[in-house]
Amino acid sequence: MDSLTHIVLGGCIGDAVARKELGKKALVVGALSQSLPDIDFVASFWLNPANDLLAHRGFTHSFLFVLLAAPVLALVVDKFIFPRALPVRTWTAFFGVQIFMHIFLDAFNSYGVGWFEPFSHSRISFDVLFVADPFFSVVPTVAMVILLLRGPEFRYRKALVRVALLWCAAYLVYGMANKYVIHSNIRKNLTDQRIEADSYFSTPTPLNTWLWYIVVNTDNGSYVGFRSVFDSQEKIDFEFFDRGDSLLAPVNDHEDVQHLRRFAQGFYTAEMWGDTLVFNDLRFGQMVGWKERRGHFVFHYFINHPEDNKLVVQRGRFDGWDREATISFLRRIRGN
Repeated sequence: MDSLTHIVLGGCIGDAVARKELGKKALVVGALSQSLPDIDFVASFWLNPANDLLAHRGFTHSFLFVLLAAPVLALVVDKFIFPRALPVRTWTAFFGVQIFMHIFLDAFNSYGVGWFEPFSHSRISFDVLFVADPFFSVVPTVAMVILLLRGPEFRYRKALVRVALLWCAAYLVYGMANKYVIHSNIRKNLTDQRIEADSYFSTPTPLNTWLWYIVVNTDNGSYVGFRSVFDSQEKIDFEFFDRGDSLLAPVNDHEDVQHLRRFAQGFYTAEMWGDTLVFNDLRFGQMVGWKERRGHFVFHYFINHPEDNKLVVQRGRFDGWDREATISFLRRIRGN
C-alpha cells in the first residue's frame, strides 16, 4: 500500500495500545513501526533499477523479518527510548503486529511481496487493491487526524480506532468479492471466445475497486481488457499483444533482462519504440487503456537505454489523464 495508509493505520494501532503510557507519541511510534519494512528503499541508492525491483518488498517484507525485527525493536525501545513504559513482551507483540500488518496489506497489490525470503524468491500478490485507494484509506486517515487533535480526555478514542480497523477489513472483503465476480466473468469469456489461456489475472484500476484491468496469457502473447462490476454486457473486449520473445532473444543473457523476466512472472511483452527495445510488465496496467486500446503500458523498461530507467513501476501512470480521459474513466467505471 501507499505510505500514507501504513502511517495512519500504524498510528491508530499505536494509539490503541500505548496512548495511556505515551500520549500522542504513541501515534508516532505506531506510524514509524508500520512503515519500517519500506526501509528497503535505501537499496535504490546503489542498485540499478532492474536489481532494485527484486530488492524492494523482499527480505524486509518477509515473515523472517517480522520474527527478527520485533524483539530487537522491543529491546531498543524499552532500554533507550521509553524505559519501562510497557513490558518488553508487549512491545514485541506490538512491533510484530505492526510489521505483519504492513507486509500483509502489501500482498494485496500487484507488486508482490517476498513473504518467504530468503528461503524462497516467490512473490505473493492477491491483486485486490490498487496501491493507493482513497476509499480504503479515508477512514483511518480521518481517525488519525482526530486522534492528533483531541486530548487524553477524548472518550471515543478506542471506538474510533475500532471503526478505522473494521472499515479497512470490510473494504478488503468487498474488494475480494468484486474480484470473485470479475473472475467468474473472465472464465465465461475465455470459454465463449475460445481463448486457450495459460494463466490470467485481474487487478483494480487506479483509485477504485470497481473497474478491473485483466491480462490473459497465451502461448504467444497476452489479451488485455477491462471489466467493471457494473457492466451490463457479458463480453470483454480484449486486445491482443504479441509477447515479442524474438526481440528479446539477442539479449536473453543480459542480467537486466533475466531480472525483468523473473519480476514480471510471465506477464510481459517486448516491443520496439523506434530504435529502443522496450520491456513491458503487464501487471501494472496501461496508460488510459480503457480509452486507448493500444496504449502504452505503465511499466516499461528501456533495455538498450538503461540510463533512462530512473522510474519504471509507475512511469507515466497518469500520462494522458486530461479532463476527457477522466470523464471517460468515470463512465467506464459506471459500466458499458
